[in-house]
Amino acid sequence: MSGLFQRLVQRPGPTIPFTIDGVPAEARAGDLLIGAMLLHRRALRRFEFGSGERAGYCLMGACQDCWVTLADGRRVRACTTLVEPGMAVVTGGVGA
Repeated sequence: MSGLFQRLVQRPGPTIPFTIDGVPAEARAGDLLIGAMLLHRRALRRFEFGSGERAGYCLMGACQDCWVTLADGRRVRACTTLVEPGMAVVTGGVGA
């Protein structure tokens, strides 16, 4: 993995498969989506008002910076959403 985050200690529990733009990724049971995504990439999404990328800001659900879209059409806050088996995040290819 070569993302923005690095896991300092291995989290116990089963591995949970999910995808980011169709690319297989994995998390551990109990991982929040923001951490799982940023273990694999440098950003969550594109900034809607410019050319930059966003990686979350407050990491606790207050700033609204971590909204991501799932393949089933839901929009979720990555910093307060647990990774679910088979979850498919759609970013349009940012942060890879």
